[in-house]
Amino acid sequence: MYPSQLQRSQPAKPYPVRAQIPCYMELGATLYMPATRQDVGKILNQQKLTGLRSAVVCTEDSILEQELAPALNHLQLVLEQLRSSSMLRFIRPRNPEVLSQLIRIPEIRRIDGFVLPKVNEQNLPLYAEIAARIPDLLLMPTLETEVAFSRKRLEALRHKLAEVGNPILCLRIGGNDLLRLLGLRRPKHLTIYDTPLRNVINDIILTFRPAGYALSSPVFEYLDNHDTLQREVALDIVHGLLTKTAIHPTQVPVIEAAYRVCQKDMDLAQQVLKEGAPAVFKLNSQMVEPATHCAWAEQLLLQAELYGACCEQPNGCLCPQKSF
Repeated sequence: MYPSQLQRSQPAKPYPVRAQIPCYMELGATLYMPATRQDVGKILNQQKLTGLRSAVVCTEDSILEQELAPALNHLQLVLEQLRSSSMLRFIRPRNPEVLSQLIRIPEIRRIDGFVLPKVNEQNLPLYAEIAARIPDLLLMPTLETEVAFSRKRLEALRHKLAEVGNPILCLRIGGNDLLRLLGLRRPKHLTIYDTPLRNVINDIILTFRPAGYALSSPVFEYLDNHDTLQREVALDIVHGLLTKTAIHPTQVPVIEAAYRVCQKDMDLAQQVLKEGAPAVFKLNSQMVEPATHCAWAEQLLLQAELYGACCEQPNGCLCPQKSF
């Protein structure tokens, strides 16, 4: 199945901004594209790859320095031709100076927001000051510097994030940049959780999730190993990371198929949230305690609403996630 065959349930939203802040799970598999691509406008206008839930046009690492000026000119022309869309559309500026250029484009309100690269305690206030000129635009800061290797610095960054005025849709984890800082590149048969980044991701989760920040999982850079990608997404879900960067359209259906919910888990979630449910009860050979499982149940039913069920018969379920 290709992205053009994916079903979307969200209607198109009018300009200048979306009426409500979307849930981060609506991002699905977020396709990253260099701003130099000539078909960016068609993709963002849903004339190509029409099933995409979200996309990011990148002016940072995906283009060379000498390509930046023509890429920004091209991007301005794309913005002028953008139509209202159900897709969540973002731009990744190269640095705060490029963000300042972009935010002065009159049609910039036609996108949903910005992915902020290589965020740390020093540059976040500058990014936030520039973005505040259009306070409704969503932000997705990216954790991909040495900050991620220090719980103390992660906590300092969390305090800085609390001062940002624009809505923060989620924080993105830049796995390749973090591996680069370690002088590593993972083999194609290993998931990100089989590398030293497993502990880093755990630290990021423990620092930001209790404070209410959603997280996006890193890219899987190999295009010819969907089996490992499937295993990685299954582990993403275990870690509560329910959106992921995609670098090629063929990865999109693989990622989003893994987000489909097992019917047996859906039934369990409904029992957890059922009015008058006992404080503790047994179902399917497991203890169910609504007071502790209600957050899981609410999230799972929203996930099912967005991505559907992976099977009707529990015995035939092939979905990777398990009940709690």
